[in-house]
Amino acid sequence: MFERNQKTIFVLDHTRYFSIASEEYISMDFLKGKPTGHSAASGTGSQFSKSLWTCACESSIEYCRVVWDLFPGKKHVRFIVSDTAAHIVNTWSASTQNMSHVMNAMVMVGVPSRSMPHSSDYSVIHGLRAAIEALVEPTDEQIQAMASGIPTDQILNEGRVICITSARDNTSMKSLEDIFNTVLIQQNALSAAAPKKELVINHCHLVILNIVPLGIDSMVTNRNLLAISPLLDVEIHTVGAPDISHKLTHLILDHYDLASTTVTNIPMKEEQNANSSANYDVEILHSRRAHSITCGPDFSLPTSIKQGATYETVTLKWCTPRGCGSADLQPCLGQFLVTPVDVTSRPSSCLINFLLNGRSVLLEMPRKTGSKATSHMLSARGGEIFVHSLCITRSCMDEAPSITDGPGGRVTDYRTSELGQLMKMSRMVPLKSRDPAAPNLARRLPRYFPLTTTSTVLFHLQRHLSWLPHFLHLLLKEDMDKQDEVRCQQHIHELYKSASRGDVLPFTHTNGARLKPHKAKDQYRLLYRELEQLIQLNASTVHHKNLLESLQTLRAAYGDGPTKTDAGTPNLRAFTESPLSPERLEAMSNVSVASSNNSNSLLKASKRRMSNCGTRSLLDIISSAERSQSNKRLDFSGRICTPNGQIAKLYPDFGNKEKDAAAAAATASGVGIVPKEETNRS
Repeated sequence: MFERNQKTIFVLDHTRYFSIASEEYISMDFLKGKPTGHSAASGTGSQFSKSLWTCACESSIEYCRVVWDLFPGKKHVRFIVSDTAAHIVNTWSASTQNMSHVMNAMVMVGVPSRSMPHSSDYSVIHGLRAAIEALVEPTDEQIQAMASGIPTDQILNEGRVICITSARDNTSMKSLEDIFNTVLIQQNALSAAAPKKELVINHCHLVILNIVPLGIDSMVTNRNLLAISPLLDVEIHTVGAPDISHKLTHLILDHYDLASTTVTNIPMKEEQNANSSANYDVEILHSRRAHSITCGPDFSLPTSIKQGATYETVTLKWCTPRGCGSADLQPCLGQFLVTPVDVTSRPSSCLINFLLNGRSVLLEMPRKTGSKATSHMLSARGGEIFVHSLCITRSCMDEAPSITDGPGGRVTDYRTSELGQLMKMSRMVPLKSRDPAAPNLARRLPRYFPLTTTSTVLFHLQRHLSWLPHFLHLLLKEDMDKQDEVRCQQHIHELYKSASRGDVLPFTHTNGARLKPHKAKDQYRLLYRELEQLIQLNASTVHHKNLLESLQTLRAAYGDGPTKTDAGTPNLRAFTESPLSPERLEAMSNVSVASSNNSNSLLKASKRRMSNCGTRSLLDIISSAERSQSNKRLDFSGRICTPNGQIAKLYPDFGNKEKDAAAAAATASGVGIVPKEETNRS
C-alpha cells in the first residue's frame, strides 16, 4: 500500500566545510560597456564559483521538484539541515510540501559561515537522528489508514534518507553507518511502545553522497547497495560538487522507476536573430512504462548518454506538430506526466509554452527494418503536460490475423472443425453436489491429434472410407470389450487384404491418377505406422494390446516390421515428429499429386542421403559433400609438381632474360626461313 519512495528525507550537512568553493568557475559576460580594472588588464571577465552548500541545495531542490511534478500529492519529500542541531525545514503536511516553502526556508538558513569554529558539535549526525524520528511520523495517508481501523503493525512504513555530507575516509563513513543503524533499532523499540502515535520503520534505504570540490581526490570509495541489517540498506557515492545534479538525476530514475527521453531536432528561432532557426534538444523525465508498453519485438529504443551524465536517455525525433485530435488518442496505451530536466533553459521553456498553448507534438521511433513509426505524443491537459504512448503494433481494434498466416507461410489445411470437437470434449462443468457413491467422471482425452490434414494419413482418410470413423471411435474407447476387439480385427485384416491386392488409398488430391505399386505400398506403410502410434498411446486395456500385437504382426508380414524403439515403450518423439522431416516428406509426397520425374528423383536422392547419415553430425555431412565435389575437379598442377613443404612458384620462367632471348631468336628464325623451291621459283 505504501511504497518505499513515499517518504524521502534529505539531510544536508551545514558545517563549515560546505562554505568552501566548488572550484567550478562561471564567467560573467558584460552585455553593455567594457570591463574595467584588473579584469580589463588581464583580458578575462569576472568569475565566481558556487559553494558546496549552494550545489547541494540546488540539486536536492531540483530532485524534489521532479518528484512533486510527476507525483503531485502522492510522494513526500522532507529537508533537514544539520550543524550544531537538526533544523526541520518542512513536515509531511501538504501545506509544506511545495517549492516555495522549501526555497524560502533555505534562504533563511543561508550559506554556512566560514567563521564557524572547528568543533565536534557541528556534525551531520544530528540530522540523521532527526531523519529517523521523522520516518516514524505518519503521513496524511497513513493517518487515514490508522483511522479506518487498520492496525499500525499492518501498515507498511518504509523510507529513504539521502544524506549529502563530506567524510574524511572509509573509517569515518563506516562509523556513520553504525551510528545510523543503532539509532534506527533504538527508535523502533520506542515506536513499538507507543503504537498509536508512531509507526515502526519496516525498512530504510540510506544513500550517502560524499561531496568534494572539483579536482580534489577523495579517500572515500564508492559502494553499491549493501544490506547492513534486515532494516537497513546503504549505498555510498563520491561525486564532485558540479556533478551532483547529474548524480541525483541518475538516482531518481531508479528511486521512482522513471525514464529519460530527449526530444531531438526541435526547430526554434534564434533569440538574437529572429529570421534564422536552429535545432535544439530537450530532455524530459516520465514514468518508465511510457516506453515499456509501446515497444514490441520490431522496435528498438535508440539510447545515448548525455555529456557529463552516467545514465542513458532515449532519443526520439520531433515530428510536425498539429492539433490534438481524437484520431491520435484512439490507439493510446497510456498517458504519463512529464517534467523537463532543465526547467530554466530556453529550449525547455519554449517547448513547455508551445504545448500549453494547445498544440501537440508527435515523436518518432526507428524500427529494426530501417523505417520509422510514430510512437509517442506530447500534449497538455489542464495545465499539465503528458506523454501519450501510442500503439504501434497490432491493437485490439485491428482485424485478427488469419489462421492461415502462420510463421511457416500460408497453411490452409488446419483441422479446425476437429479441434472444435476436441475442445467441446475437454469442457469441464462444475457439479453442485458430489455424491460419494457416484462413479468417477474422469475422462482420458486422446493424446494424438495432428493439427493439419497433410501431416496425417489416418485422419485424412476418414472422410473417404465409411468404416474408418467408427473404427477410430472404437480404438479411442477406454472400456473396449471383446466384441469391439473383433470388429477392429476385421477392419485391420480388410485393410491388409486391400494392400495385398494393390488397391490405392482414396486420396482426393491424386486427381484420379493411378500411382505405381511401390508408391501405394509406401502409403500403406505410412498408414500402418500412424495406426500403431495411435493404438500405443491409447492402450489402456488388454484388448488394445491384442490389437497392437496383431497390427505389428501384419507390419512384419508386409515387410515393414517395427524397430527397437517401436516395440515396447512408445517413442513420443516419433509421435510428435514434424511432417516436414525427410522420411515423412517423401511419404507425404507420394500421397500428393503425381509430380514430375525430376521432383521424384530429388526426393529419392534426399532419402538416400538421409538414410546414409546414420549418427553423423551436420558438419560431417557437409564436409563429405564438399570432398566429393572437390574430387571431381583436377588438382592444381603446381601442387602436383611441387614437393611437400615447398611453395609452388607461378610463372617460373617469367623475368629470365636468357630464356626470353632464346625464345625470341627461335621465333624470329622460324619466321624468316623460306623453302628453297620457292626461292628458285621466284
